[in-house]
Amino acid sequence: MAKRLFDLCASIIALALLWPILLLAYLAIRLSSPGPAMYPAKRVGRHGRIFVMHKFRTMHIGADAGSAITGARDPRVFFAGRILRALKIDELPQLYDVLTGKMSIVGPRPEDPRIVAQYYSAEALRTLDVAPGLSSLGSIYYYTHTQDHLDDSDPEGSYLANLLPIKLALDIIHQRRASMTYDMKIILKTAVTILLIGLGKRQFADPPELAEARQLMLNAAPLVLTVRK
Repeated sequence: MAKRLFDLCASIIALALLWPILLLAYLAIRLSSPGPAMYPAKRVGRHGRIFVMHKFRTMHIGADAGSAITGARDPRVFFAGRILRALKIDELPQLYDVLTGKMSIVGPRPEDPRIVAQYYSAEALRTLDVAPGLSSLGSIYYYTHTQDHLDDSDPEGSYLANLLPIKLALDIIHQRRASMTYDMKIILKTAVTILLIGLGKRQFADPPELAEARQLMLNAAPLVLTVRK
């Protein structure tokens, strides 16, 4: 109940404060690429339920037919979209999803239904026990370390092999430590990370939880399946 109340208050305040940025993003998209400014993305939510997640469109119309993972130099992304993605402005419409209860401010980032169906192990499905969020320990790692692990020639394959297992392990650790205090730490870390990237920082230290995450990956059943029967 306390977490839901926090989500409601935080999303209302954030929407009230950030509406000028939302408006500028809307105008930038409409001037940069023909088509709607919003993109409704199907994602897997709590308990495996499929829901529509709202975000600003950053790709040309029809580009979602390709890989579910976007490379750093993906030609499907138009110029203004690259800026919105780099600063995570494209994710701000999800504050509405938080307001309606589909998402939380802090929680595992919701994944594409096909990736969940084909590659999530039983252990990985534990991350669906909680509401998906705007940010999490795993999503911060993904945000700061994509350039180290994602191969533009095969973004989805390198994501599944190199990034998704670590992201899932970090989110499981996050669930183990779940508290309002820990959530506030994640919110602060997210804000600082976005600011530093906006100022040009590109290299980030590994999070202190990474050692525990790697140990979990060694001791537990595989988090990502190479082949889903």
